[in-house]
Amino acid sequence: MFWVVASLVLVAGLGLRDPWPTDEPRFALVAKQMVDTGVWLFPHRGIELYSDKPPLFMWTQAVSYLLTGNWRIAFLLPSLLAALGTLWCVVDLGRRLWTPRVGLYAGWALLITIQFVFQGKKAQIDPSVVFWITLANYGLLRHLLAGPAWRWWAIGWFAAGIGTITKGVGVIALLMLAPVALAAVLRPLHGAMAPGGAGARLLAWTRMPVRAGIGNPRFWLGPLAFVVAVSLWIVPMVAGVLSSGDPAHQAYLNDILFRQTAGRYSRSWDHHQPFWYHFGVMATMWLPTMFALPWAIPAWRRRLRRLDGRYLLPLVWWALVIVFFSIPAGKRDVYIMPALPMVCLALAPLLPGLLRRRALRVFAIAFAAALTLAALGVGLAMWFGDPGFERRLIVERQLTDGAHQLTVAVLAIGAWGTAALLWAGWKRPYHGLIATLAGLWVLYGLLIPPIFNDASSARGVMTRVAHTIGPDAELGLVGWRVQNMLMSPPGTKDFGYSVPWNRQLAMGLAWQAQSPQRRWLLIQEPAVPDCVDRSQAKVGVSNRRNWWLVPYSARVTCSAAPAISGIDKADLD
Repeated sequence: MFWVVASLVLVAGLGLRDPWPTDEPRFALVAKQMVDTGVWLFPHRGIELYSDKPPLFMWTQAVSYLLTGNWRIAFLLPSLLAALGTLWCVVDLGRRLWTPRVGLYAGWALLITIQFVFQGKKAQIDPSVVFWITLANYGLLRHLLAGPAWRWWAIGWFAAGIGTITKGVGVIALLMLAPVALAAVLRPLHGAMAPGGAGARLLAWTRMPVRAGIGNPRFWLGPLAFVVAVSLWIVPMVAGVLSSGDPAHQAYLNDILFRQTAGRYSRSWDHHQPFWYHFGVMATMWLPTMFALPWAIPAWRRRLRRLDGRYLLPLVWWALVIVFFSIPAGKRDVYIMPALPMVCLALAPLLPGLLRRRALRVFAIAFAAALTLAALGVGLAMWFGDPGFERRLIVERQLTDGAHQLTVAVLAIGAWGTAALLWAGWKRPYHGLIATLAGLWVLYGLLIPPIFNDASSARGVMTRVAHTIGPDAELGLVGWRVQNMLMSPPGTKDFGYSVPWNRQLAMGLAWQAQSPQRRWLLIQEPAVPDCVDRSQAKVGVSNRRNWWLVPYSARVTCSAAPAISGIDKADLD
């Protein structure tokens, strides 16, 4: 039953939408250009090299397309498989360290967590990073707690290396070894310890380095596997840079190996948040699972006093991950998500007892009821009234034809929640909670994406652009967003993504003048120059931005570098 529910929740909506901002179109465009050009080692965003992230995630999207032939499936498939793989790691590890029942409790605790499913249904790098980190934890814990298992020891290190070349923070999986390193330091105290009490427990704990294999030659299989995994990308990339002699490739290497890793961590330039930010994320985005935390902490404390490694290793690792991501000024809610699977694993053995508490039963019903009432309230307000948020959606997302469908979808979610709560009743509160959440995610995946897709993905406006200019025309983009390029006709011209808009415009006008009868410019509204006759241009709306399709006849008086009015300096930089 667990795997059926998990598959329905995570698969629902696959193939029903295109990539949505902010990150999804960027990664999908890079993957698409890999397939179209055959250049996989040095990813591009338009004509520029893309050095914000290592290419491994984009490789998986590109390979998914080669296997499926459908970008709507391919761009989401890596996240889907990563989420299912993460669940498998948690369930199987719980089974091996405790019992099959505990493994399923760990899986359910992870599956009902809002952040896990929300991210698992998006095409961002983070679900894949979470999988590789969790697989690394799985391999290390299989060896340390249920071993010796040298093959899994090497796999754990290898997975940490793959996680590192997926996103630099993948290396945090190796923090799982910090308590083992501490135990190695304490081993010289072996002979000085008394045989009873806490000293005996600490003495037993200092034997952990023996179980880890420190001093055994096979120990080095792990670090070697990590180096091999990281080298799968870094060695060919560095060799390609050295052999090409291209300054752009050298700048790519410097940016991705230094500025985007150590530089971003030590001198964050975006997403600034206070030190305690991730505590707020865990208290909200990790619901409803985290509501058990107040009762879990005393139970964890008792087990930690016994130095039970099954709890100590995951919980210490969780604490280290919090510290690691709290140090830099730049923080996002997804940064802390790799810790979630290990928290669910450490929580699972306690759940059979905790779930009998009246407070948790009340919370389960209240949480499901709150979601249900919110959906019913919003849906009924849209059906019988004209609320402000609905008017904004219609204007900003061009939902004139989809407003009624959205109303029906929201009401369907509310109706499902009502039915689930009535079915479960007071005697089965957790069944009601799981049914409510599962139905919410399934209905959301099936009903919501088709309503918003044209506006959110730029497919609507780019389809109209292609129809207007015809199959033989050429299109150039100025002030473009990645989703516009992704949805553009083949052969679309760009003038750089990070290039200031006034320079893009000057190059675009010059390019259009070379073949005025065939070439059109699609310009984001702030970059449209005063010399364009807007009565001859056509406007479209995508992602709450206005876009102007400019034929040559609409700008015959434009100079090579026309003035742009009404544009902020931030738009130009």
